[in-house]
Amino acid sequence: MTSDRLLGDLLAGRTAAVARAISEVENARPGFEQLLAGVHPHLGRARRIGLTGPPGAGKSTLTERLVTAYRDRGLAVAVVAVDPTSPFSGGALLGDRIRMESVALDPRVFIRSMASRGSLGGLATTTREVCDLLDAAGFARILVETVGVGQSELDVARMADSTVLILVPESGDAIQTLKSGVMEVADLFVVNKADRPGAEKLRQEIEITLGIRRGNAYRHVPVHHKADGQVGRGTEGQVDGRAGGRVGGNSAPDRMAPADGEAGLIADSLPPGPPAHLPIRPPARLPAWAQPVLLTTASKGEGTDSLVEALDRHHESVAASGELEARRRQRLFERTQEVVERATRRWLWQETQAERLVRDRLDELADGRLSPYDLAADIVEGLRQGERV
Repeated sequence: MTSDRLLGDLLAGRTAAVARAISEVENARPGFEQLLAGVHPHLGRARRIGLTGPPGAGKSTLTERLVTAYRDRGLAVAVVAVDPTSPFSGGALLGDRIRMESVALDPRVFIRSMASRGSLGGLATTTREVCDLLDAAGFARILVETVGVGQSELDVARMADSTVLILVPESGDAIQTLKSGVMEVADLFVVNKADRPGAEKLRQEIEITLGIRRGNAYRHVPVHHKADGQVGRGTEGQVDGRAGGRVGGNSAPDRMAPADGEAGLIADSLPPGPPAHLPIRPPARLPAWAQPVLLTTASKGEGTDSLVEALDRHHESVAASGELEARRRQRLFERTQEVVERATRRWLWQETQAERLVRDRLDELADGRLSPYDLAADIVEGLRQGERV
């Protein structure tokens, strides 16, 4: 099949052409970059949704539920499921699709399993390019399920319009929710297997962590110390020296006034002396999108509708704020960088004498007479001078 015919069949949404085009790109066969260039004008119609989380969180089951929900809406759905590659045999089970057999026979559902091939970011090396092909083929939703990830596999956030982090009640304590990494890049949080003990507790801990990062975790909690250091509530409706919702008689409204029934928070950091002259800091400005924390039990189909609605709200929010366009532009910038780096690396090691030079001076490297950095500097300097070293 010629490349023009393959491109035409791909744009027409023919399943066989989609599968073949993915194989061409995944295996970097001759002409794959021309194929990707041909689909570029047809991108931007699909929503790319990344689903990530630790092993055993139920990503595949939840992905299957999302496919069913989108198919009920009449949308064509593609799934890219990434499985880890063995560091010993180089093979991969590619077993995620086994959990999706209930939707696998739907003609408007396309499921592709990919091996990570040593990539450490949670995705395969060509996952982004494969998503481009699926976008051009006319799929309205592209669900990308990563391998089971840890705290620092963040590639999915750089290729998705919406990133869902799936956790389970056994994912850890409150300290885990405070750590940097994947907890910072998710647009939506899902506590799956919510029928297990500890699900609600984890949800609350995640919400508190998100509030701390936004600076508004305790915005509704009143200060519990008086200005004179005494602790407790006043009388006749006064709370901590506040009367009628005002501080020290000041006419400015108290933004920290508690709602009925809210507990107090001891604030030892308050400076001594009457606080009447102190300005009241306004609450931190909330971002355009406040990440929700949802409870699901994918094995029972519970919570999927709420997740779909939240994904729709997120898309509307980032589209209205301009963030969606900014994400996609950044994605194009990073893609161009990757293509340039790949072409440069291929040219350097295949079309210059760099590899021969390294091998020729390997004894000097091994003996310590020459460092890798000095040799690399010599090679780069030769390239700068226009020589093929």
